[in-house]
Amino acid sequence: MDPKTGTARPGGRTARTRHSVHEAVRALLAEHDSADVQVAEVAALAGVHPATIYRRWGSAAALVLEVAVAELEQTSPVQVTGDLRQDLSRYARALAESTSRPGGLAFLRAIVAASNDPATGAEGASRILAGRLAQFRALLDAAPTPARLSSIDVVDGLLAPIYLRALLSQPTSLSPRDLDRLVDNLVLIAEHRGSGGAGRDARPAPRR
Repeated sequence: MDPKTGTARPGGRTARTRHSVHEAVRALLAEHDSADVQVAEVAALAGVHPATIYRRWGSAAALVLEVAVAELEQTSPVQVTGDLRQDLSRYARALAESTSRPGGLAFLRAIVAASNDPATGAEGASRILAGRLAQFRALLDAAPTPARLSSIDVVDGLLAPIYLRALLSQPTSLSPRDLDRLVDNLVLIAEHRGSGGAGRDARPAPRR
């Protein structure tokens, strides 16, 4: 079952309900610092009937998944200026900062939990990543010289180490120098591929 968010006009009752439910989930995630949020407690805090949540989202995991999308957009937006190093650096710093906030890692855990939940599954979780990958692609495409990087390179080079370090040490021990090093690595990879070096996007030559 896919998350159901409603289609009523902006500013209507559906929008107000969605806002109050999202706020309740954020508060509970910050309190629990985990993805273990129950529909009943969300409903009580948001002032809605549990049936409303089940009808629109299907499950707590699907609801938390939707909130995770909105939270990522707020806490670590992907800004595009055309300067590859600057854009990657800005995003890396915003992401590292967001993981150190109360409830920051709860959203990462929520994504993992949702991918294992029958109501959302891997397909539902992948929609979060799909939107993020499209934003990374736009960032890479905006560079004056096309960056020979893929969106997955950004995931492997920035998201993976930042989230891993945040999970292993709270608050995150990544310093500005550490973040600069991660960005430098990606820029060097892009330059290497641009100069003709073999890279992730390179295809092996056919055998003769």
